[in-house]
Amino acid sequence: MTMATFQRHRLTPWILLAPQLAIVAVFFFWPAAQAVLQAFYVEDPFGLGRTFVAFENFTRVLASAEYYRALGITVAFSIGVALGAMALALLLAVLADRVIKGAHAYKTLLIWPYAVAPAVAGVLWMFMLDPELGLVSAWLGTLGIDWNHQLNGGQAMTLVVMASVWKQMSYNFVFFLAGLQAIPRSLLEAAAIDGAGPWRRFWTITFPLLSPTSFFLLVMNSVYAFFETFGTIDATTAGGPGGATRTLVYKVFEDGFVGYDLGSSAAQSVLLMLLVGLLTLLQFRYLERKVQY
Repeated sequence: MTMATFQRHRLTPWILLAPQLAIVAVFFFWPAAQAVLQAFYVEDPFGLGRTFVAFENFTRVLASAEYYRALGITVAFSIGVALGAMALALLLAVLADRVIKGAHAYKTLLIWPYAVAPAVAGVLWMFMLDPELGLVSAWLGTLGIDWNHQLNGGQAMTLVVMASVWKQMSYNFVFFLAGLQAIPRSLLEAAAIDGAGPWRRFWTITFPLLSPTSFFLLVMNSVYAFFETFGTIDATTAGGPGGATRTLVYKVFEDGFVGYDLGSSAAQSVLLMLLVGLLTLLQFRYLERKVQY
């Protein structure tokens, strides 16, 4: 192999990666760097000037009761979305993995919701649970449940959790179904011959063998709940009523683009990135030990 050929082959991977690296650099690293820099300044919302204030923005954020309220709402919301989406997806994957007539059609229909944008998913659920026109809210009324997420904070949180779970469920379903199909049937058949029932086979064989998939999805669902649910919340409740669904990512938007407090918004985005990074690190540090590869 000549030197020119070697150089060409060595550059080929970088050339192929260049478009994706450029997109990541422009739409992630550059805004992230700008947010970190902006967090140390108090800026005029119209770009007429800015003043360096060091850590004052962080101090104001960490001294705010509203920030800790949003943090608590985010933790509860993230747990509900991550665990709910994974549990529902695992149930559907187990059912779809059975050999039944029309299984491919069922699998395709279960994957479709992932193609729906978060904002659209939120609007769909908002219409179904509309206090006056919603079909689901009308059915709940027959059960004696007065549904009005526009006034009830708990119902508003339930709405955004359900919409987010429905949106993310398809993503989890694909991975769980692939994990189930990768489990050797001989193991399950041997356990059945030994007298293990379906429930015992699932918890002693199937579920442990799905632990790598479950761990991966736990990390991805946590990131989804912290960041990608903004569109769902904005389209359904806009953080209300009374801030009951104002998560950290939505508070960043409100303070920066509604309140024009750009320094505080940037400081909150930096803290949010650190929080998600710490959460991911803890998951890899402690939960990965229980993963059986």
